[in-house]
Amino acid sequence: MSAAGPNWDQGYVTDIAYLPGYYRAQSPLHLNVACLLGGVAGVEIAPGAPLSYLELGCGQGFGALVLAASNPAWRVTGIDFNPAHIAGARSLARAAGIDNAVFVEADLATVAETALAAEIAEADVVSLHGLWSWVSERTRAGIVALLAAKLRPGGVVHLSYNALPAWQGAVGMQRLLREVGLRQAMRSDRQVEAGLRIVQELHEAKAAQLAGNPFVDGLLQHADRTPLSYRAHEYMNAAWQPCFHADVVAALRPAKLEWVGSANLLENFRLLMLDDQAREIVGRFDDPIVCELVKDMYLRRGLRQDVFVRGARRLSEAERNARLGEVVLGLTCGETNFVWELDVPAGRASIGREFFGPVVAALAEGPRRVHDLLALPGLPRRDNPGELVGMLVGSEQALPLLAPPCAADGPAARLNSAAAALYVRPDNLNSAMALATSGSGAPVPCSMLEVAVASRLSAGMSAEEMASLLLSGASEEDLQVLGQQIERVLTERVGTWRSLGALPAE
Repeated sequence: MSAAGPNWDQGYVTDIAYLPGYYRAQSPLHLNVACLLGGVAGVEIAPGAPLSYLELGCGQGFGALVLAASNPAWRVTGIDFNPAHIAGARSLARAAGIDNAVFVEADLATVAETALAAEIAEADVVSLHGLWSWVSERTRAGIVALLAAKLRPGGVVHLSYNALPAWQGAVGMQRLLREVGLRQAMRSDRQVEAGLRIVQELHEAKAAQLAGNPFVDGLLQHADRTPLSYRAHEYMNAAWQPCFHADVVAALRPAKLEWVGSANLLENFRLLMLDDQAREIVGRFDDPIVCELVKDMYLRRGLRQDVFVRGARRLSEAERNARLGEVVLGLTCGETNFVWELDVPAGRASIGREFFGPVVAALAEGPRRVHDLLALPGLPRRDNPGELVGMLVGSEQALPLLAPPCAADGPAARLNSAAAALYVRPDNLNSAMALATSGSGAPVPCSMLEVAVASRLSAGMSAEEMASLLLSGASEEDLQVLGQQIERVLTERVGTWRSLGALPAE
C-alpha cells in the first residue's frame, strides 16, 4: 500500500480483485454488544440517528455498502489503495442507488499526512478485516496515524488479524507456498494454486514441518473450499505477517486505543474457552493483555477479532446490565433448527433449555428487547443479560438489531438484487456474504448461495431450476447436491429472512 509509481503495489496482490464479503463482527451493533460484555460503553446508536462508519482496506466495498443500505441515516466511507476495487465499489453503489456511502482510493501508509485526509469524515466506528496481517510496518504506522486523526473519542475499532502463536506452526507453509508460487509466470491465483499443490504433496509425504500439525491440517482443508482469489490475498502478499495480540495492542497505543474484548463473543467467556486448570492459571493475572497471551497459548485461535475503544468508559455492573437490557435481538434461525449444544475449546457447551427455551420461543415470534425476554414468565433466573446476549449472538443464532424490521425496500432491496447479479458465480457459492435489511440496521449474514436464492424467490423457481441456472452444464450428481442445498435454504431460511427485513413484501 504505497504511493503510486512503477511498483505501486509493493508486493501486495493487485492483479486479481479481493472477493466481496461481509463479516458480522463489522456491524456497529455487534461491536456495541462486544464492548458491553467487556464492561465498557459501546457505540452511541439509535434508530434513525446518524453514525459515521469507516472501513480501511474495504476491497470491493460490499461490506460497507450492505451496512449503508441497511442504515440510510449513516455516513459510510470505504478506503482502499487498489483503484480497481474503488471503481467496482462505486459502480455497485450507483447500481443500487446508495447515496450514503463514499469510496476513496488512498494509500493508507501516507493518507493521514495528505490533503485528502481532510475529506475523510470523523468516524464513530472503524473496521479493518484481515488487512493488518497483510501490509507492511510502514502501512500499519499510517493506519495508526489515521485512527489517531479520524476516530472520535469513545469511538470503536474492529481489527481482525492472523494471530500468533497459533500461526507459528504454519509460517513455513505460507513461505513455501509463496516462494513456489512466485516462480510461476502467472496471475496470483494461479501462483497460489501451484504453491498449494507443492504444500499438499509435502503434507501427504509427512514433511516434518507440515504433517501432524492440526492447524496446518485445518488450513489445507479450508483452502480446498475457498475461491482462489481469497487464497491469493491470504498467502501471496510480500508483507504477510501474523501477530501477537500484545504487539497489536502496543502498536495501537499511540492512537489512544484500549483493547476491551473479542468480537467473537464466546471468546469473552473463559468457562467456554478454558478448562479448570487453565482458568486457574489465567486467574492469577490482573493484566488483561497477559491473560490473553495465556489464553492464546491454549487456543488454536488463528484469527483474532479484537475490539478497541478510544477512551474506554468503564461501566458498573448495573449500568452494563441496563444497557444490555436495551439490546434488541432477532433470531437468525427457525425455532426447530436452533442448536442447543456447541463445540467450544473447553468441550461441549449446552445452551440450557430451562432458561433459553422460553427465550427462543419468544424470539421465534419476532424480535424482542433483552429486558422483555428476561421478564418472560417461568424463567429460572433473570439476573444475567450478558449470558443471554452472549450465548445467542455468540452462537450466531441471533443478531443485535437497531429496531424492529420491515419488508426490504429501497436501497436494501436494490443492493441485494445488484449484488446477486454482479457477484454470484459457481466457484464462490460458499463465500461469506450478507443480505441488506430494512428497519433493523443489521445485515443478515449468509452465503453467496443464499444471496443467489434470495434474488430468485420472486421468479417462483424451484430448487432444481435454481441449481441448473447456477451450475449450467454440471453433472447430474452435482446438480442434485446443489438442489438439495437450495431446498434446505428455501425451507429453513426464507421465513427468517422475511422476519429480519431482508426480503421485499410478498
